[in-house]
Amino acid sequence: MTTQATKNLETFENPQTDRDYTIRIRLPEFTCLCPKTGQPDFATLHIEYIPESLCIELKSLKLYVWSFREEGTFHEAVTNQILSDLVKSCSPRFMRLTADFNVRGGVYTTVVAEHQAKDWVSTPPVQLP
Repeated sequence: MTTQATKNLETFENPQTDRDYTIRIRLPEFTCLCPKTGQPDFATLHIEYIPESLCIELKSLKLYVWSFREEGTFHEAVTNQILSDLVKSCSPRFMRLTADFNVRGGVYTTVVAEHQAKDWVSTPPVQLP
């Protein structure tokens, strides 16, 4: 059982490929370093996705997120990098990553990045009475 940070994202087969369903993952312990000061930045990552044929394995996701702890990066860059890596690993129908960074110098930052597969069309939401 590994506990080393890694950029390797593992996947498993989607058990229900004939249906659109949403997987929501919340990672409240994301950290990276400010590229200007070297101080730690803290964020909660919210991942929402509709899988195609593969789903993200959660332990590998945790180890992947840990790999940013010693990296200096801007909020916008790291959010888009994580989304790109996740999309590359599982090719979802749709994915949204919201990175909600803690306050730094009186400023809160939230970065939202999305991916949508070219041929996928979202089903209209159901309105219940």
